[in-house]
Parts: sequence; C-alpha cells; structure tokens
Amino acid sequence: MKDLIDAFWRATAYCLHPRVVMLSLLPLLLVGALTFAAGWFFYEAAIDGVRATLEGWLLTSAFLQWLDAMGAQGFRAVLAPMIVVALAVPVIVLLSLVLVALMMTPALVSLVARRRFPMLERKHGAGLASSVAFSLGHTLLAFLLLAASVPLWLIPPLVLVIPPLIWGWLTYRVMAFDALSDHATAEERRLILRQHRWPLLTIGVVCGYLGAAPSLLWAVSAVTLVLAPILIVASVWLYTLVFAFSSLWFTHYGLAALQRLRMAGTTGPATGPVVVVDAAPALPPSSSSPERLS
Repeated sequence: MKDLIDAFWRATAYCLHPRVVMLSLLPLLLVGALTFAAGWFFYEAAIDGVRATLEGWLLTSAFLQWLDAMGAQGFRAVLAPMIVVALAVPVIVLLSLVLVALMMTPALVSLVARRRFPMLERKHGAGLASSVAFSLGHTLLAFLLLAASVPLWLIPPLVLVIPPLIWGWLTYRVMAFDALSDHATAEERRLILRQHRWPLLTIGVVCGYLGAAPSLLWAVSAVTLVLAPILIVASVWLYTLVFAFSSLWFTHYGLAALQRLRMAGTTGPATGPVVVVDAAPALPPSSSSPERLS
C-alpha cells in the first residue's frame, strides 16, 4: 500500500509538468479529428439506421408503441442517438488508450526515468513491434469482453462493476507492459508482473473507474446528445488525461519495483523503500595515503 500511495502522488504531481500537458494534446488532436470527421459524415446516417432497425424489430416496435401510449413520445426521439453514442464511446476509449500507450507512454517513461531513476539501466526487453502487438491483442480481447457483457449491463449493480473491471484489466496489462518494456528484460518484466499482479491490477481498476468519469458528461441531460460531436472531443481529452495519469502511475510503481529487484540481486520478491543511488566521482588518491607512502 505504501508503494501504491507513493507512486500515486508522484504521478499526480507529474501530470502538472508542462511536457505532460503538451503530450496529452497529441492523442486529443488525432482522436478528436477522427471523431469529428466520423460524426460529421456518419452521425445522422447512423441515427437513421438505428431508428429503422429498432422500428423493424417487433419487440422494440411494441416497446416504443407502449411508450407512446404512456405519454413518453420524447424518449423515442432520443433512443437512437443514445444507442449510437453508447456504441461509439467504447471504441473511442479503446482508441484513446492505444494512442496514449503508443504516443505518450514512451515519452513519459523517459521523463520519469531521467528525473527519478537516472542510474537505472535500460535493457530493452521488448521493442516497439512487441508493444504494439501486445496492446492491440489485449485491446481486441477487451473489446470482445465488453461486447459479450453488454446484456449484463441491464442489471443495475453490474453496469457499475463490469465495464470498469474490464477497463482496469486492459489498463493494467497495457500500461504495465509499456512501463517496463524499455528498462526491464523479458524475464524481469514477467517476474514483476507476476509478483506485483494484485497491486498493478488495483492501479488498473482505480484508473478504470477514473476512466468512467468522462461518461458523466452524457448523464446531464438528453439535450447533450445535440452537442455529441463537441462532447465526444471533450471526453477524448479527459480520457487522454486519465490514461496519461495511469501511465505515470504504472511507470513510477513499475520502475521502483524494477530498481528494488536489481538492488536485491535475487529473483525473489523485492520489498522496501526505493533508494536512488547517485554514482559519486572517484577521488584521486591522496599523497598521504598508505599506497602512496609505501
């Protein structure tokens, strides 16, 4: 718990660093541009397609007619946009996570390593291709898990548990891998991921719940659906900041664990406070030293 809290407040402080703020704009510009273009060209067509599909199904058609009879005609107008947004947001979140992992995490790892762990040797246990394949593979698996769990979201307690757990697992796997890929060997990375599985998963789950916070923008009112393209861009920026904080949290925790492992000089669990050792320059022997006198 001590190591988690220490890494947490360090990650929070690093989020205020000007370089981190500037780096957060890169995924925002890319995902925001793609989202705005998709909304501009396909938003209305997607709403019309979803509305036609709902009216073509007997069950949903009967449900909409029942709503009309109950005086809730307004819900019919917002149901299709709500479904389109609900389907688009997970894709945007996954894309934001992948872009942060590819565009921001290497720079954030270098920043943390240079400022806090200058003596930690880089052993390059995984290259860019391995990181991309690892991220894309786990992202696809998380997307499949989300799609398979959608029916369970209709149960009120589970909708607050299942998506953050999936986001947390994905964040833990992707961010922890990228945080250690440049400095740790493949054996060291596997050892740390195994020994610190639960603390790392805890970080991932907490970040998963933090990642659900931007979705509150859509809970204000159904009127916000009119501003969907703008709100999606705002959500992307918030997701980018959350994932940047997650990357910093994993980096501080992971590199500290790697340093303790190497300082211990064993493949067993390494615990204890992190001590950053600075190499002092060797002083020339004094003329009065025993070696010189002899």
